[in-house]
Amino acid sequence: MSVALMFVAEALIRIRTTILFYSEIMQTTVAGTRVAPRAGAAAPAARTRVAAPAAGLSSKIAGLSTSASRAVLRSSRSPMKIEAVAVTTLPTAPIEGQKTGTSGLRKKTDVFMGENYLANWVQSLFSTLGEDLKGSTMVLGGDGRYFNKEAAQVILKLAAGNGVAKVLVGQNAILATPAASAVIRTKKAFGGLIMSASHNPGGPKEDWGIKFNYTGGEPAPESITDQIFGYTQSVTELKMAEFDDVDLTTIGTTELDGFTVEVIDPVEDYLALLSKVFDMDLIKGLLSREDFKMKFDAMHAVTGAYAKPIFVDALGASEDSVVNNVPAEDFNGGHPDPNLTYAKELVATMFGEDAPAFGAASDGDGDRNMILGDNFFITPSDSVAMIAANAEAIPYFAEGIKGLARSMPTSGALDRVAKDMGVPFFETPTGWKFFGNLMDAEKCSICGEESFGTGADHVREKDGIWAVLAWLSIIAYKNKDVPDGGELVTVKDIAMEHWAKYGRNFFSRYDYENCASEDAAKMVDHLKEVIANSPPGTMIGDYEVAVADDFCYTDPIDGSVASGQGLRFVFADGSRMIFRLSGTGSSGATIRLYIEQYSDDVSTHGMDAQDGLAKLIATALETSKLQEFTGRDGPTVIT
Repeated sequence: MSVALMFVAEALIRIRTTILFYSEIMQTTVAGTRVAPRAGAAAPAARTRVAAPAAGLSSKIAGLSTSASRAVLRSSRSPMKIEAVAVTTLPTAPIEGQKTGTSGLRKKTDVFMGENYLANWVQSLFSTLGEDLKGSTMVLGGDGRYFNKEAAQVILKLAAGNGVAKVLVGQNAILATPAASAVIRTKKAFGGLIMSASHNPGGPKEDWGIKFNYTGGEPAPESITDQIFGYTQSVTELKMAEFDDVDLTTIGTTELDGFTVEVIDPVEDYLALLSKVFDMDLIKGLLSREDFKMKFDAMHAVTGAYAKPIFVDALGASEDSVVNNVPAEDFNGGHPDPNLTYAKELVATMFGEDAPAFGAASDGDGDRNMILGDNFFITPSDSVAMIAANAEAIPYFAEGIKGLARSMPTSGALDRVAKDMGVPFFETPTGWKFFGNLMDAEKCSICGEESFGTGADHVREKDGIWAVLAWLSIIAYKNKDVPDGGELVTVKDIAMEHWAKYGRNFFSRYDYENCASEDAAKMVDHLKEVIANSPPGTMIGDYEVAVADDFCYTDPIDGSVASGQGLRFVFADGSRMIFRLSGTGSSGATIRLYIEQYSDDVSTHGMDAQDGLAKLIATALETSKLQEFTGRDGPTVIT
């Protein structure tokens, strides 16, 4: 019997079981202790979208603060013992298109909802992990997008069927990607599954994704993702445990014979870790000032579950400091990508009259960030460089910086900081796993990507809220001796001071989204011909070529080689133009053009990046014939 037929069978008793289930919820006592359902009183089937099973508690927690309502929910369910369950081997067949990349597997939601599509991939993961999986503890959560709750139930049953002993699940299947990494590390779990398509839209007709993070909390290496793909091409059976859907709405433990599901507070372990990284009292002092206001936009994504507990409850920011902080399955119809195009509400606030001193946003799964000042934008490339240059403001780095790293397309601003500090520097391909290797070898403390990803070695993922707290720490440190009413050091002041010392790397990225894959491939082939005919000294427009190649990286830790990582033209004056096809979408191709030009002339540092880069951008478009190949008059997104 397939998983789909199993759901159909369960649907035949849906009305009866729903009535029985909610009648049991109504037995919740004033103290919040749930009476275990009698045999047969199951929750509605996994594919049935109904009100949360803990709805009976809503009147008790309505109106409470986030921390208070978490406290109520924490005590609302005693451990439940469920009698032994059987494991059924269900037949299946390989499904094409399950190649797993750096960011896991991403497709349209309805593809994952197809018969056995999700189950095949999860089973292939568990088959890859093999005997090491037996008796292990795993972590499960996601960004709150559509289909996550149903998918979580399928994953739990497959986990039990494949010998996992315990799964730690974020309440309501919520767990931001950096928080998942923190939980894996803190709880010493074997690994974790993260249900997310990152910054891509969510909903029935939008994107869904899943990835596996390994024992250190880092994205799975290619040695694992390649094996997963191999198993998806030959999978013939699913090892599925038989038990009713587990209540994921309430913090507590459900115990089966040999298998335990523990629903955890998605914020608790993550906040505890951040509290060890930062001087929280220093940040509190900044946020308590009458002359300092901030705005954090969660974009109706997963950090909505973290914004109030961290910024308001823990750090004392005003309630109106956080906006769009209720996670929605479709991100309220928005595109949860924190950039100048999609975070338009925050941008309008920060570039309007009476703008707050500081603004920030995070993406769908909480690993990306955007930093803004009053009418001022900090590029991600500059952000990581400025955080590193001001690391003295963060107690976690009190013993010094081990090393710095950036992805190849990211500007060279960080390189100059590393040279000034006298610490090792690494240029890697795009993909956080490359940073993870360096961190595990204690060669990297801070790293970043131009794609709004910034982080440190406290976890093994980029971390949006970490970056926000890092910037608040720097601002607080710079202003610790400024009296109330004095002239505050601003985000712009910090940037101008940095550029005066290191120079400015003008940088911009043009994204051409959802291009026809065939057209994108033709453009890449054309550029490879240009590279083959551009030895050092070749003039491209007014620029002299120093290096033209397809970037290749040899990992200094394990010796692995990553080739074909981006077509780059590096010119004699340090300017660069880079072309890459992005693999983070679920359909079509996204062409990314990166442009960079360095200036140590202080008089130019206040220029708009588009003005400073106009000549080089024109050269890039002419060289690539991008508009000719794609038919696009302009980019979808400019950052």
